[in-house]
Amino acid sequence: MKQFLDFMAKDFPEGDKLDGGTVVGYGVAQTLVQVLKQCGDDLSRENVMKQAASLRNFRTEMLLPGISINTSATDFAPVSQLQLMRFKGEKWELFGDVISADVGG
Repeated sequence: MKQFLDFMAKDFPEGDKLDGGTVVGYGVAQTLVQVLKQCGDDLSRENVMKQAASLRNFRTEMLLPGISINTSATDFAPVSQLQLMRFKGEKWELFGDVISADVGG
C-alpha cells in the first residue's frame, strides 16, 4: 500500500485514494507491467495474450494477503479467491480463511 500512496502523492495528487476505481486501476496497471515484463522483446499481440494467460501466483500490493493472480489459456479470470470481511467499529476486519471464488468452489 505504501507504493500506491507514494504514487498517488507524486503522480496523481488530485486523485481520490479511497476511490475503488483508483485502487483497482493501480492494481490492474501493476498486472499489465508484469505481463509486459514476461513478454521480453516480443510485444506482438500473440505474445502479449500468451503472457496474460500465463500469470502464476502473481501478487500486486493491492490484493489482500493470501490472494494471488493466476491465469491460463483456458481460464482468463485473474482472481479466483476471496477473503470475507466485516465492518467493525471504524474499519473493515478480515475473518476466516481465504476461500475459492470458483463456481462450485
